[in-house]
Parts: sequence; structure tokens; C-alpha cells
Amino acid sequence: MSRDAPGNVLFVVMDTVRADHLTPYGYDRPTTPGLADFASEATVFEEAVAPAPWTLPVHASLFTGLYPSQHGADQENPYLEGATTLAETLSAAGYDTACYSSNAWITPYTHLTDGFDAQDNFFEVMPGDLLSGPLARAWKTMNDSDRLRTIADKLVSLGNVAHEYLAGGEGADSKTPAVIDRTMEFVDDSEDWFAFVNLMDAHLPYHPPDEFAAEFAPGVDDTAVCQNSKEYNSGARDIDDDEWDDIRGLYDAEIAHIDAQLTRLFDWLKERGEWDDTTVVVCADHGELHGEHDLYGHEFCLYDPLVNVPLMVKHPDLTADRRTDTIELVDLYHTVLDALDVAGGDPAAPGETAVARDPTRSLLADDYRAFDAVDDPDPGQAAAPDGAVGFVEYSRPVVELKQLEEKAAGAGIDIPEDSRFYARMRAARRPDAKYVRIDRIPDEAYRLDEDPGETEDRAAAVGDDPAVRAVERALADFEPAVGGAWTGAADADVTDDAVADMDEEAQERLRDLGYLE
Repeated sequence: MSRDAPGNVLFVVMDTVRADHLTPYGYDRPTTPGLADFASEATVFEEAVAPAPWTLPVHASLFTGLYPSQHGADQENPYLEGATTLAETLSAAGYDTACYSSNAWITPYTHLTDGFDAQDNFFEVMPGDLLSGPLARAWKTMNDSDRLRTIADKLVSLGNVAHEYLAGGEGADSKTPAVIDRTMEFVDDSEDWFAFVNLMDAHLPYHPPDEFAAEFAPGVDDTAVCQNSKEYNSGARDIDDDEWDDIRGLYDAEIAHIDAQLTRLFDWLKERGEWDDTTVVVCADHGELHGEHDLYGHEFCLYDPLVNVPLMVKHPDLTADRRTDTIELVDLYHTVLDALDVAGGDPAAPGETAVARDPTRSLLADDYRAFDAVDDPDPGQAAAPDGAVGFVEYSRPVVELKQLEEKAAGAGIDIPEDSRFYARMRAARRPDAKYVRIDRIPDEAYRLDEDPGETEDRAAAVGDDPAVRAVERALADFEPAVGGAWTGAADADVTDDAVADMDEEAQERLRDLGYLE
């Protein structure tokens, strides 16, 4: 890291944005002219790998430097515990820290906001003050019990349904300007700072502002197209080519709104004289499928549109260029520590895991991803000492599965338990090949250099392809280090009798939300 390195960090996550819909990644529609300008002074990474295909585990990895199996935050355990966060470390080092988003997972009840000096969540169904109070305790009580976990699933499921209906006209895009405004206020009042923002516009449902809809989805009625991915994935609803075009147009309009708001923030930082003193990270936590592989959304698979995410970083030690080597989003934890010259590794509370800065995982270090020189390697470093492989984990998506089952049942459709919908998955990916271990259906493997659309499955002939065999071996080495291969996701029956196990305060919160009489 250079001596004149910036003293601040702006970390932006564009939720659910796939790389191939961005101008810097060659998209033929002008969705992101602002990011195109940003890319001219940043490094654009083409092979960034997300540790999971959805928000909670990815952000937990960004904030801890741990893989999902290590930090344990997923839908069966939807909160981060036992790990010191990046914000806690930076706050202890004297930096002002803030987190602003409109994502329901990035809230006090999941503990993802632990350590931020300032935080606000603009998610309209579950306000932050509720999530940080009694409901947070109710949530934890339910998820600590196998018998109560189904009720917790229903809370999020019904919350998502409410969000779907309430988002029309007042969706994430209406919250993004508030996120940007609040970030500006924070920067204006801070000295040395770390600001984290998550922008939710491109997450379903798509209700873009009129000016962007007019450009990218003219004449499209956003209330008429399919805005519920589970309807399609369950087989309850079909989507023809014209409707997919309309859906993609709305999605592009949402991305264009993100770009406009980020441009507003970037221009403000420049006008205020903060730009040159700020490391800027822009990435997505995961992407989205629009009919590829007969799937909609970001559940039930690990295909590249979900896990090969956009990443752009501006820092004096990085050249304004494009890179095609493997990058893992887990590495950004170490990159931020490096940018701010913070060692990390000190637990915020006794017994917590605290990951120290590792130069082999910092984008700013000369020995980045030289894992063969690490004395005490983490699971990814041990499994791929050459640094060429990224790892992805996907535990059972219980909330989406509940919704999928409801849509299927309503249409008289039976979903086989031996299907990808009930499966857990892990993948090893490098730029030329990917291997996916799946616990309920056959594994999948692809030569990404020859088949970027992942249409030809080569898992059955893994021994005949050296590249596929290499990533399969890396995955086989990774799995024991994170607890062993997943071998099924058992369902737990929960009856109404389980409510009796809840304390009175938890039951009262459920009554307030209409889940109990």
C-alpha cells in the first residue's frame, strides 16, 4: 500500500446486479454511463466470485472475511454470531463507520450492522427500530429451536410478500436517494471514515422510476409482468420471450437508476474534495437469472450469472485496467483493512472469531493470492494454493422453498424432493472451469472458457477434462475444511404447539404482525 493511500473507504454493493448488464462489462444498452466513467479510473475485475448466491451469507463474508460455512449465517440460522465484524474492527481503530441500505437482511436483527457507529435501513416492511428491539429477540428465539424455525421462515416469507405488494411505486428505487443522502450527511460530519451502502433497486420486484422505465422499458406495465420468481420456478406460471424482454427492460431501468444515484454521490465527493482521499469499491453481492436454465431469480443454483459478479475498485495502488484473474469477494474484507492500514484480528468480545488482515487476500498487496506462502491457510487457501480458484456455498434456501411450495400447491403441482429446489450446493470456480457438488441431484461441471452459457454438463466425464478435474479436486479439498460435504437437508415438522414454547414477549410481537390471534 502506498504512503499516500486514501484515508477513507466507500464500499457500494449493488444488490442483485449481474455483470453482463453493465456498460463496463460490454452490455449493449447504456445502463451505466456513470460506472463507465468510474471504470476509466478503476480496476475492473472480470472474474470476481461471490461466496454465495444471495445477500445474507455474502454480506456476512464481506464483514468477517469468513466463508459461509465458517460464519454460519444462512436462512436456517439467519443471523451472524460469534464473529467480529469489519465495522467493529474499524470503529475500534478510530474510524467513523456507517451502513445505509434498504435490504431487509442488513439490519440489527441479523447482526450484520454490529459495529457501525451509524446505521439505517430503509426497508419499508420491517423498520430498523422494530428489528433492533423485541422482534429481534423473538427472531433469535425461534431460530434457536428446530421446532420454532418454521414460524421464523413464515415471518420472512410473509414479510417478502408484503414487500412485493408495498414496493409498487414506493420500492427500493424510492429508498436509494435516501440512502445516498444519508451517506452524504455521514461523510460531511466525519473525518476518517468507512461507509457501506447497499442499493436494492435491481432486486425483485422491479418498479423503476418513470424516467428510467420510459428509456429502458417503454410501454411495459410493471404490474402485468411476472414479479414473483417462485410462480415461474414452481411451474405455476409460464413466461414467454416477449415477457422476458419486458422483465429485462424493467431490470435495466432499475440498474440505470442505481447508476444515476451513484454518479450523484461520486460527483458530490469530487466537489467536496473527498474523491482522491477515498478508496471506492463497487460490486454486486450476487446476480439474477431471467429464464436461463429455466430459472428466475437467484435461488436453487450456482450458475455464473449469479456468482460471477461485477467488481470495480479505485485505489492508487491499482491501475486503471481490466483483470482476468480469480478474485473472491471474501478478499474485500482484507482489502479494506489494508486500505485503512488496520491489522484486525482482535475479537470485539471474548470467544469471538476475528480474522486478521492477510496480505495474500488484499487486492493492494504484491503477494495477492500467493496462498502457497501462507503458514496457517484458511479453507480456500489450503484447497487452492495457487490462488486460481474461488469457492461458493449455498445452504438450503428455506424461505424461498416455502414460497415455492405454496405456489406449486396452489397450481396442483408436486415438487420432487430429489430436485435442485431442496439441494445444498458448493462450487469451485476458476476462469476456465467450474465444478458444482449438489446433494440431491447429479453434480454439474462446465468449461467456462468454451461454454460460458453453461449448457454442456461435463460432470459425468470429469476425468477426461484436466481443467474440470482440477476444480473438482480443489472442491474436494475445500469441503473437509469447512465441515464436510453436505449430504441432504432434512425437513423438520413444526406444529402449532410450538408457539407454546415461545416467551410472552415473542408471542406478542407475532400478534402485532398478525401471525397469531
